[in-house]
Amino acid sequence: MFPVARAALNLTARGIQHTAVRQAHRKYEPNFHDKYGNLVLLGGAAVFTVVWGYVFTQAGIEWGLSPVGRVTPKEWRE
Repeated sequence: MFPVARAALNLTARGIQHTAVRQAHRKYEPNFHDKYGNLVLLGGAAVFTVVWGYVFTQAGIEWGLSPVGRVTPKEWRE
């Protein structure tokens, strides 16, 4: 391996090791997802349930999925 490339790899590896050691000693601080993740998930589930509950019960949509008896043949036009 060329001396310049070997030195560059050594510096890169040393930088990564230094960063890892620095982060390992740092105090852990919770981020947004740690603080509010479960609350956001439960809120989304509640909104989902309310909206679909309304659609299924109050929207007046007829949920007859079978076309039997609803589709009538029409005369063929030439």
